[in-house]
Amino acid sequence: MPRDPKNVSHGAESAEQTAVAILAWLASEPEMLSRFLALTGLEASQLRGAVADPGFLGGMIDFLMGHEPTLLAFCEATETRPEAVEAAWRYYSGPGLDSGEY
Repeated sequence: MPRDPKNVSHGAESAEQTAVAILAWLASEPEMLSRFLALTGLEASQLRGAVADPGFLGGMIDFLMGHEPTLLAFCEATETRPEAVEAAWRYYSGPGLDSGEY
């Protein structure tokens, strides 16, 4: 396996750990959680069931990736590298047009 130059794991376990960290962070940020819920149409009571859905996890990570100040706030609060969030986003979102895998 080639060495990752950014020292960021791209596997399922790493992506899941990042997603769990994002959800925990959102839960600790009431304003951000409210914004996320409003954008997704979910209710707080639905979150527990939604975490088992890879599509939900991809959407949650996409929420962070779509707003750089939010991404950076998460990274600073959790000491997570932005590249780790990007790796998790790519894992859950699948190949995009920039991947050459379409």
